[in-house]
Amino acid sequence: MSTFTAADGVPIYYTDDGAGLPVLCLAGLTRNSTDFDYIAPHLGDVRMIRMDYRGRGKSGWSAPETYTLMQEGADVLALLDHLGIEKAAILGTSRGGIIAMGLAATVKERLFGVCLNDIGPEIAAPGLDAIKNYLGRRPTFRTMEEATVERAKLMAGFENVPVERWRAEAEKHYVETDEGLDINYDPGLREGVLGQSGNLNPDLWPFFDALEGLPTALIRGANSDLLTAETAAKMADRRPDMLVAEIPDRGHVPFLDEPESVLVIRAWIEEMQ
Repeated sequence: MSTFTAADGVPIYYTDDGAGLPVLCLAGLTRNSTDFDYIAPHLGDVRMIRMDYRGRGKSGWSAPETYTLMQEGADVLALLDHLGIEKAAILGTSRGGIIAMGLAATVKERLFGVCLNDIGPEIAAPGLDAIKNYLGRRPTFRTMEEATVERAKLMAGFENVPVERWRAEAEKHYVETDEGLDINYDPGLREGVLGQSGNLNPDLWPFFDALEGLPTALIRGANSDLLTAETAAKMADRRPDMLVAEIPDRGHVPFLDEPESVLVIRAWIEEMQ
């Protein structure tokens, strides 16, 4: 297992596979590096780097007040420095995309390009409310079989998804204990995120505009409750050169191995190779 130690002593887990263009994959708020298992077979010609944010997956837990976008962005840069990588492309899912935009606004010289998976400068209220509802709360179901069924019910906007995928999702995001299933991240993430002072939905348009000049792509679930079609259209108007794919039968967030997702990710990578 590969880890490096953040400046404050927290061990951060990562994987580093392949050779070529460094593509750093950043997951969503409560998710982890296994989210990119589905797209990995389609990225055999790049150096695919994944990390678990502090408090998630196989990384160490930390004080709730450190579960911030700023700290997570600093951990990303620390990982790149640890690996001796001056510049990387970022494939960012949800929160990972926000971190990528923040890095574009502050250390643009470290980026080759950014691909945003179902995230933009405006976060829709229904999606934000859903996050507030589940964040840091342990599941009521006790087995992976129950989790498979319940996840299919809870994931709004997803259609035509085989049960095997929901089983795989359950195994990625829950752990089995003697008392039943548990989340595989620090419950303190709820306090760290919802307890932060200030607006949970700030104006991110300056962050998005900072992507100007970088190869940029956007993937949106057609049924997303977090990134509206209107916001995606405004993003495309501001960046007419941005590659865009809308993924049918998907909410927040697409799995990334849908044909439309693979096509746009591959086209984005080709812009940088």
